This record gives sequence, structure tokens and C-alpha cells, in this order.
Amino acid sequence: MSVHTLSVLVENKPGVLARVSSLFSRRGFNIDSLAVGPTENEHISRITLVVNLDELPLEQVTKQLNKLVNVIKIVELHAATSVQRELLLVKVKVDATTRTQALETAELFRAKVVDVGTESLTLEATGTPDKLDALLRVLEPIGIREMVQSGAVALGRGPRAIAANPAVRTLDRPA
Repeated sequence: MSVHTLSVLVENKPGVLARVSSLFSRRGFNIDSLAVGPTENEHISRITLVVNLDELPLEQVTKQLNKLVNVIKIVELHAATSVQRELLLVKVKVDATTRTQALETAELFRAKVVDVGTESLTLEATGTPDKLDALLRVLEPIGIREMVQSGAVALGRGPRAIAANPAVRTLDRPA
């Protein structure tokens, strides 16, 4: 099995995300990461899915996705030809002795302090899952009170739109 990042352009309509995600669950496939949001076109949304599948089930799933009426385009993004990031918000337990250590850690990982309390700091960090995991490992001894991590968002590299990028494997709907 290998990790695949799919960028799925869909019509921005109610129920589309439910239909896309249910296609995976009906086949017993887990979605490792899911993020959805609007694009530069208000009528189109981009769903970024990270799945751990073999090539054959991936091909079957993409064929089934292409059959959904609201799916416009499916593109598999590879790490070398795309920019992929996740967002992490983490609330760290601090006191007079650990506050400096938490702030130095935030600076080291280029995290932003987004909230300061008497007993906690809330940090915002973006990056690859490996970078965010490393940040969490360093913060763990200080004390993590609460955290949330988004799914991956990704775009193809370069000036062209992903549909026109020949370095990216396109899983277009057949004409």
C-alpha cells in the first residue's frame, strides 16, 4: 500500500462531499486526511484526499469518483510536483518556568503564538505532517492541553493550473 494525495474538483453544491466520502467507506477504504474548500471559482470546490491504497483499488475508486455527476476533475498530486501543507493549532500548558521554552520552540518551528493566557499558549503551525509531528514531540514534555490538526491541502507546483500541468498524473473523466 502507498499514500496517494488526490485533488478532486467538484461542483460547489450541498451533499457532494458526503457522496465522495461515502464512496470510500462503502468499499472499506479509510481516508487518512480530508480537506475541502472553495476555489477561485465560486461554483467549484476542491477536495484534497489523502488515502493509503494499492494502485488497483486507487484506479477503481477514481473510476467510481468520475461517475459521480458533481465531480469535474481528479488529479493525483505527487510530493515532488506539488506543495502540500497541514495546519496545527496546539494549546500548551505553561507556567513561569516553561513559558520561555514553549516560545523558543514556537520560534524554532516558525509557529505563531495566536493566544496567550496565564496558564497556556496557543500556537499555530503549518507544514508537512513530519514537521508538525516533530513540533508536537518537542512540546509534549512541556504539556499539550489540546490540539487539532487539519487535513492536507495541496496544489501543483509552477505557474499553470493543475489541469494543465503535464508533470501531474491526471485522472480525467473519459470524454
